Amino acid sequence: MLSVVVDRPNSLAVRELPMPTPAAAEVRVRVRYAGICGSDLHIYRGHNPFVTYPRIIGHEFVGRIESVGEGVDAGRVGELVAVDPVISCGHCHACRIGRQNVCRNLVVLGVHRDGGFSEYVCAPARNAYRIPERIAQSCAAIVEPFAVAANVTARTGVLESDVALIYGAGTVGLTILQVLKRVYGVRAFIADQLDERLELARNCGAQADETINTRNEPLADALRARGVEDGPTLIFDAVGHPSILEEAVRLAAPAGRIGLLGFSSTPSAIAQQELTKKELTLCASRLNCAMFPTVIDWLERGLVTPESIITHKVDFREVSRAFELAEHKPRETCKVLLDFGA
Repeated sequence: MLSVVVDRPNSLAVRELPMPTPAAAEVRVRVRYAGICGSDLHIYRGHNPFVTYPRIIGHEFVGRIESVGEGVDAGRVGELVAVDPVISCGHCHACRIGRQNVCRNLVVLGVHRDGGFSEYVCAPARNAYRIPERIAQSCAAIVEPFAVAANVTARTGVLESDVALIYGAGTVGLTILQVLKRVYGVRAFIADQLDERLELARNCGAQADETINTRNEPLADALRARGVEDGPTLIFDAVGHPSILEEAVRLAAPAGRIGLLGFSSTPSAIAQQELTKKELTLCASRLNCAMFPTVIDWLERGLVTPESIITHKVDFREVSRAFELAEHKPRETCKVLLDFGA
C-alpha cells in the first residue's frame, strides 16, 4: 500500500509499505478522503511534542471497512465509517469519569500511532462510526474537526442569551461558528486578519452576525460599535497565540466563559484579579470526547455543512502540493482533502 510518511521533521514522502493486519477488536479501513489539519503541519515541521518519527500522519479521514480482526462482526465489512482518532485506556481516572480524551495513556491516530494518510489503516472497531450512505464521503472526512467544535462548546456550555466571539476564521473557528449559529442559534462574531477568511465566514453555511478584521479596527472598539457594551459572554480562541488569551480575559463580560484549544507552550500574562472580579471560567478543550455520534446526527439533520469549508481536493500522491496549499496559501484555502481514490 502507499502511505504518506513523515520520516523526520521537514521530510515528507509517499512510500510503499506493508499492508497492516487488524488485531483483535480492530478493523482495517480503505481510506477514501483525509483532511489536512494544522497539527499535521506541526508534525511535519517538528513542532508537535507528542509525535514519534517516522509516522504516517492524518487523523481526519473516512473510508470503508475492508476487513475485521478477531471479535469484530464480519457484517461490518463494507461499512462506510469515520474514525475517531482518540484511543483511550478505559481505566485511568480521566477515563473513569468520562473524560477519555485526556486519558493518561492517550493514543491518537496520526500522532502516537500511524494514521489515515494511507490507502489502508487499522483502528479499534469501537472508534469506527458508521456514516449513512446519503452523506457525501468528502463531508464525512471532516467529522473530526466538527467533533472538536462540539467538544469545546460542550465544555463552555452555550446559553440562549450568549453573545459569542471567535478568534480565527480557519477550520476550527468556522466549525465552531457553524455549531454556534446552526445548532444553538446564538449571536456570534468572528475576528481574523484576512478578508478572504472573513468572507468565508459570511458564506460558510452559518453566516457570522458580524466579521471583524483586527488589522483595520481594534477588537474592543469594534465590539462596542456593534452594540456589545459589556463584552462577549462566550469567547473561543481558535488561534492559540498567548496574547489572545490576555485580550479575551480583558474583553469577556462578567460571568463569561472562554474556550481554549491551543497548544502554545508560551505563558500568557493574565492578572488573577481580572479573572476573579468577573468570575470568568476558562475551559480548555482537547480533541473530542465521544462526539462523533453527535456530529453524525448533525450531518444527517443538515445542521452543519462541511462542504462549505472544503476548498481543495488533491490526489494523495501530490501531498507536497497539498501541504504547500494548506501551509502557505491561507487566502485561498480552508480545508484541504487528500483524495485516495474510489
